[in-house]
Amino acid sequence: MDKTYELIILGGGPAGLSAGIYAARNKLNTLLIEKALMGGLAAYAEVIENYPGFPDGIGGMELGDLMLKQAQKFGLKTLTAEVSGLEIRGSQKIVKTSEGDLMAKAVIVALGSDRINMDVPGEKEFVGRGVSYCATCDAAFFRDQPVAVVGGGNSAISEALHLAKFASRVNVIHRRDKWRATPVFVDKAQSEPKINFILNTTVDAIEGQDKVEDLKLNNVLTGQKSTLPVSGVFVSIGQRPNTNFVKGLLPLDSNGYIITNEKMETAIPGVLAAGDIRSNSIRQTISAAGDGAVAAIYADRYIGE
Repeated sequence: MDKTYELIILGGGPAGLSAGIYAARNKLNTLLIEKALMGGLAAYAEVIENYPGFPDGIGGMELGDLMLKQAQKFGLKTLTAEVSGLEIRGSQKIVKTSEGDLMAKAVIVALGSDRINMDVPGEKEFVGRGVSYCATCDAAFFRDQPVAVVGGGNSAISEALHLAKFASRVNVIHRRDKWRATPVFVDKAQSEPKINFILNTTVDAIEGQDKVEDLKLNNVLTGQKSTLPVSGVFVSIGQRPNTNFVKGLLPLDSNGYIITNEKMETAIPGVLAAGDIRSNSIRQTISAAGDGAVAAIYADRYIGE
């Protein structure tokens, strides 16, 4: 395996794969590093209905596979490895991985973010069968059915408002009685008749046969246990950006996401960021792919200069 490239892309989600397509098509000697599944978090979506060009929807894993094949057709190289660090030595970028150190003129950081799970029984087992982490992606599957949203921040309330367009009832479960969401969001949700609030409550377990059928709840103040029948549960307790390896090297926002300009450039010339890992990303498959294309174009220009 070569140790030196013109461009190294960190992450094999829609942002990284899109960057790989553009970079390889522009004849850059490019390596994409991914530690796990190509397609990123999108690969876990059973069906993506809002990605252009697929009127009947497409499986997240299938979309990731198609993007990878397209990039490899143009000559993209890939490596399965975990990224542990990034160093700058003059104009060279040193990417430290579980497979050794690699060098490049430019690097695109597209490692995305990991969703924060509840870690309760049934959550992992029912992913794609009633457990979801994206209402924008999956709300339409629960038309006229009762669902739950777990969380108390802006993203949770936003998910609930979106779900109210489809579901028969949306139960928002929050472990406190005070919201992290901004008041305007909460007021809007409280004025929506389909939305029901269950406060001071946590989820103990997710149960069902072939799919989600109910939630086991616990009131944290009284200890009272209850069962909530639902067809789906949307977990929205936050995401954690994969930026530990660049802390102290790249400027991050208050939530740990990488700050970029509109060209996806970071504060370090030749280091760009794209997709969910970027500050102010809307965290959609289509926006991540767009970020990747922009990052690859400006990485190419940087390398050419």
